[in-house]
Amino acid sequence: MSGLLVVVGTGIKAVGHMTLDARAWIARADEVHYVVADVITEAMIRGLRPDAQSLARFYQTGRARHDTYEAMTQSLLAAVRAGRTVCAAFYGHPGVFVYPSHDAIRRARAEGLRAIMDPGVSAEDCLFADLGLDPAVVGCAQYEATDLLVYGRRPDPSAALIVWQIGAVGDLAWNPGRTNADNVRVLADELASTYGHDHVVVVYEAAQLPTCGPRVEPVRLGDLHRVALTTASTLFVPPRERRAPDPRMIARLGLDGRSFGLPEPR
Repeated sequence: MSGLLVVVGTGIKAVGHMTLDARAWIARADEVHYVVADVITEAMIRGLRPDAQSLARFYQTGRARHDTYEAMTQSLLAAVRAGRTVCAAFYGHPGVFVYPSHDAIRRARAEGLRAIMDPGVSAEDCLFADLGLDPAVVGCAQYEATDLLVYGRRPDPSAALIVWQIGAVGDLAWNPGRTNADNVRVLADELASTYGHDHVVVVYEAAQLPTCGPRVEPVRLGDLHRVALTTASTLFVPPRERRAPDPRMIARLGLDGRSFGLPEPR
């Protein structure tokens, strides 16, 4: 019998975000491996499967993330190649900022093995709810902080912007609890070239425990490097301006310009 890899998400908020599908796979798989962010979720997984193994054992301070992720991937694939059903549980959405999940699925399928992913609640979902953001209204772009800088991404100031992992900007190793304020200043300066240093942004962290609320901390972009950040910190940048509608495109689409604030034609 061929092996099966099932990747599931445990959500952001402990226990409450874990789906019924995720629980079922954790309970029925031959092997369970996990990476979670809180002890409550870990206890729940181990309650369902006392033999579950934590992939966090591959993290080492200063170790390159790529090496850690490669070790996780190989650990998952070894059992699948042996014909076992393996459930890998990652906190949040298992396909959002989780390199080993995509890598393991890609490699498994390339070898003719079965591999699937179930969705979970991500920090993005929590942000939309906590900040009242509907991406359909003004649009929304999102980038990882280091990626935004290295590849020279240019945000649209008329749309919302989400910048992930600002507490680890410029850090390609695993260094929990350490934030480089100089790199955060670089990020802020680059964003200020579009929005200005006085633009008010929000440092956001989703609530991980049922008894806690989210972190929603407004701050001037120019003061961002002075704010305490963690690996869970996300930057939300609201639009600076409103983009004017294009009358020619409205006409080409056969739309009524009044729906977009244009004056009634005479």
